[in-house]
Amino acid sequence: MSSEESLSSTITDWLFINSWWLLLPFIMLLVVAAFIVAFVLLLYMISPLISPKPLKLNGAHVVVTGGSSGIGKCIAIECYRQGAFITLVARDETKLLQAKKEVEKFAINDKQVWVYLSRSDFFAVVQAQEKLGPVDMLVNCAGTSVSGKFEEVEVDRFKKLMEVNYLGSVYPTRAVITTMKERRMGRIMFVSSQAGQIGLFGYTAYSPSKFALRGLAESLQMEIKPYNIYVTVAYPPDTDTPGLAEENKTKPLETKLISETSGVCQPEQVAKIVVRDAVQGNFNSSVGPDGYMLSALTCGMSPVTSITEALQQIITMGLFRTIALFYLGSFDSIVRRCMIQREQSKSADKRE
Repeated sequence: MSSEESLSSTITDWLFINSWWLLLPFIMLLVVAAFIVAFVLLLYMISPLISPKPLKLNGAHVVVTGGSSGIGKCIAIECYRQGAFITLVARDETKLLQAKKEVEKFAINDKQVWVYLSRSDFFAVVQAQEKLGPVDMLVNCAGTSVSGKFEEVEVDRFKKLMEVNYLGSVYPTRAVITTMKERRMGRIMFVSSQAGQIGLFGYTAYSPSKFALRGLAESLQMEIKPYNIYVTVAYPPDTDTPGLAEENKTKPLETKLISETSGVCQPEQVAKIVVRDAVQGNFNSSVGPDGYMLSALTCGMSPVTSITEALQQIITMGLFRTIALFYLGSFDSIVRRCMIQREQSKSADKRE
């Protein structure tokens, strides 16, 4: 073989080898594209198993616990204006009567029935079914809040919050679940809080009681999904309600400053969003950009009810985690500044 032929062969081999390196990015891109296409096709194949059929509220029996004021009352109004039959369950009969007058203004026909029960437990929901028939949608909205430093909150308050916020949702759900299974239909909503997605300063008693609802909801959804019953967990932010006004009276400075970073929502806005999500059968229901980000970040092994939701969680997880780290750094900075100011104030008092 001549030197020219040898050189030509060497150049050809070099070009052949390096052409693979040049093509490698394109090959990787094709593999990724093929994976995405296969994944989307798989989701479309299983989508009938994921996406529930929307619940029609017109003529449906909706029970709302803790609905004499705030978000619960606005949820009752939103369902009533869509034609639902409403049972409102709460302990304060005076507030119930006032709520009844407000809700009745939104009737859309003469057939709608409104019932209220001044008790909030298993037997109240059983009584509601005896009056208006099987429950189509149960909204567990009864709840209370306590804020304060861990060592300053009385131990009994921890127990009370679990009884009201967690067990107060367990008992009504137990009352409706058997009938819903028999009918092969139903919706159950647990109204949690953004404090049920992230633990914050001052909420060592409150957050655990709201986190518990998520665990209950996930476990329950897996049990009852074959019966065409769907669970929704709503995570409203701070909302302009009597409960928030009462909480703000004793809220630590750190908690106030952290809460101010996300603002306050109106209960009517929250009600529209959570009712829509419950009707659609969505597992997570969030309000506003912060709520959307928190739901994506904390989705974990929670159920999905649409292809879009699954893809959004996959795509946005890394970006949202980066943003969340800045939020956490800001919260830690607030707590640190408050601690320093408090210590400086104590030192100044001692010198005086």
